[in-house]
Amino acid sequence: MYRRLCLAAVAGALAIAANAAQAQGNDTASEIEKYRQALADGNPAELWEARGEAMWKEARGPKKASLEKCDLGMGPGVVKGAYAHLPRYFADTGRVMDLETRIFHCMGTLQGISEAESHKVLFGGPGHRADIEALTAYVTSESKGTVINVSLTDPHMKQMYAIGEKIFFYRGGPHDFACATCHGEDNKRIRLQDLPDLTKKAGAQKAYSTWPAYRVSQGELRTMQWRLNDCFRQQRFPDLVYGSPASIALTTYLAYNANGAVYDGPALKR
Repeated sequence: MYRRLCLAAVAGALAIAANAAQAQGNDTASEIEKYRQALADGNPAELWEARGEAMWKEARGPKKASLEKCDLGMGPGVVKGAYAHLPRYFADTGRVMDLETRIFHCMGTLQGISEAESHKVLFGGPGHRADIEALTAYVTSESKGTVINVSLTDPHMKQMYAIGEKIFFYRGGPHDFACATCHGEDNKRIRLQDLPDLTKKAGAQKAYSTWPAYRVSQGELRTMQWRLNDCFRQQRFPDLVYGSPASIALTTYLAYNANGAVYDGPALKR
């Protein structure tokens, strides 16, 4: 309990300090980065990681089984480093899957938890916590320090990457926006946040290698699926269906562009 209170207090201090920096007209991006570095050893995401690890090993669902035999692409039960190679094509499902859709698959096949039940709560918020966020935090934390290496050798992956690239540059909606509108050029920002150029290796590596992340402004850990849907929201597009082929295609595009980066998530975000 003491640790939870300390992490909450530190997270609150980060938010207050960021707002103060903005009010003073300082270089908020560099100030926020300093706070992130100061909090690196006390990231509240650790609470989600711990909960996720416990859930991963707990016998749950109608089959009373754990997720310890889940195959994330490196063999049943191998979690260490698995996230650095996702998305990938899975022959047992005949489709390309990202981490979140693969976890849902394992929950269904190993634990007997229906898709309707597993999708009941997709994002955490006041009064509840989403299982998938905790499970994602745990699995991704097991790839910290691993070099991202997503392969397009399989033709299904090549196709997904091509679709993801088209979606990234597709303009539409009431403002004629695309993902590239905000993330296709250098030196752009929105509010306190610098916007990385995801069409360039450096920008893609820096951005992708830190998700999922604990968002201080929301007091929640957010996954890549959430992040993509939030971009769609800001573009005034219809909601991006959770785990849809479009979401996985976009993730494939971003992940492959980030190849060579050392994974460093879950991270802290504003």
